[in-house]
Amino acid sequence: MTKFYGYMRVSTKEQNEERQKLRLLAAGVKPENIFLDKQSGKDFNRSGYQELLKHLDSDSVFFVTAIDRLGRNYEEIIAQWKIITQIKKADIVVLDMPLLDTRKAKDLLGTLISDLVLSLLSYVAETERSFIHQRQKEGIEIAKKNGVKFGRPCKKMPKIFYKYAQYWKKGEISLSDAAKLCNIPRSTFYDKAKFLQE
Repeated sequence: MTKFYGYMRVSTKEQNEERQKLRLLAAGVKPENIFLDKQSGKDFNRSGYQELLKHLDSDSVFFVTAIDRLGRNYEEIIAQWKIITQIKKADIVVLDMPLLDTRKAKDLLGTLISDLVLSLLSYVAETERSFIHQRQKEGIEIAKKNGVKFGRPCKKMPKIFYKYAQYWKKGEISLSDAAKLCNIPRSTFYDKAKFLQE
């Protein structure tokens, strides 16, 4: 008897997987056979995915809504596809792409078409990921040029800091004592004071 399994992935805990779940249910996957990961798709070291793999065999069909829900690394998607179809002997159905349904056309031409489409889509998914990173990098550079500050705001030093920093630099007070008097961590005092001009 054929068993249906579904896989869902969202990149963050805040994202909602409901749309994916509804599509998997509509495809005939039972709720108890749907596995979820809330993490990046850069690799396949995901607990939900690894657990699902344990259930797959020659009587299984693996459903996923889109290729980028499976993963985002071109080479690893291809490798996992082979594990599922050749080692586990299960079928795969990508709901957004009817050509990626290994239940159809089991002959050599059908397998070739499926492999070609998979390779193309996996490449597109990874290329888009690279473009996103590049656009983020460019956006950050533009923002920096426009004066936008990133990271935590600089901590304001107490008014007495400059006085004790000078005492410390002249060797009149220890670093620990100066930091205590300013009520700031020793490392913070040192980082700020070492660049001050006497």
